[in-house]
Amino acid sequence: MNRMNRLHTRNRRATAAARALGAALSLTALLATSACGGDSRAASETDPSKVTLTLGDQAKNLKTLFDASGALKGTPYKVKWAEFEGAAPLFQAVQAGAADTSYAADLPTLQALAGGVRVKAVGALHNDGTHTGIVVRKNSPVKSVKDLKGKKVVVSSAKGSIAEYLLAHALKQAGLSYSDVRVQYLLPTDAQAAFTSGKVEAWATFGVYKTVAEQHGGRLLVNGANGRVSGYGFVGASEEALDVPAKKKAITDYLRRLDKALAWSRKHPEEYAKAIQRNNGASPTVAKALVDQSNSELLPVSEPVIRSVQKVGDTMHGIGVLTPNPKLADHVDTSLVKE
Repeated sequence: MNRMNRLHTRNRRATAAARALGAALSLTALLATSACGGDSRAASETDPSKVTLTLGDQAKNLKTLFDASGALKGTPYKVKWAEFEGAAPLFQAVQAGAADTSYAADLPTLQALAGGVRVKAVGALHNDGTHTGIVVRKNSPVKSVKDLKGKKVVVSSAKGSIAEYLLAHALKQAGLSYSDVRVQYLLPTDAQAAFTSGKVEAWATFGVYKTVAEQHGGRLLVNGANGRVSGYGFVGASEEALDVPAKKKAITDYLRRLDKALAWSRKHPEEYAKAIQRNNGASPTVAKALVDQSNSELLPVSEPVIRSVQKVGDTMHGIGVLTPNPKLADHVDTSLVKE
């Protein structure tokens, strides 16, 4: 009995720590408090000071960056945050009118577009791909991607995540097909608890969850570097928000401030790491890793970016994960971020 109690306590602590890092809001609660939808007067509003911009975020990433840099201070518009632990619920909020902007990697954005979410990619972000990874337990007999054949692999957070693309691409590079593994989808916090307790042997994940997994009994099998993932992500804006002149002005200003915040993070990595420790409950080691893997700058959604990300969509469409396969070029607004 005591042994079972100890196991339950460890699992409960792992889950609590992961949920603190995820900082997810339920969509129901967000819809109840959102100021984004329903006001017919908003469509004709042209004064940014009269609107509230609800910013979509994952695991407090953007909020932590803005709080640390101070780049959102003095906005002429009001700001609210909509926090989620993954891209799928974030895009649900965008579709429901409960968030004006999105923040997600390339494949989750394509998945949202395939599902009919009315969102435009308005700015691109880029990193070296090391924030994604396939992690196994330290005592796992899996020593290479080829060893995953016949294994169950947990993917976070939902079908069509950046972690799933890494898995698909890594399997292809190892000469395996996607059907050679058994995929199970779990939200990051649930997957973290299962991995920590030893119930999951292999986990394809990203960001803070990957870093924490490596700190708590995980061994990195492969990451997204060297072209295994595109490294691109997008800040999106709902078409509904872009149709309101004042909100489009506010989103343009928000993007300018995001670029300023990213520039601050490059010049002040130690301060940024301390902010991650405070806001996300991360250890110093995890915080430093997150800073090292963070996005470098805000970029226009240019033709090279579109071509690179479309290859991701084509790959995932080919294995039946992305259906239909949206044409990214039809879902961008290049007027907000210029070269």
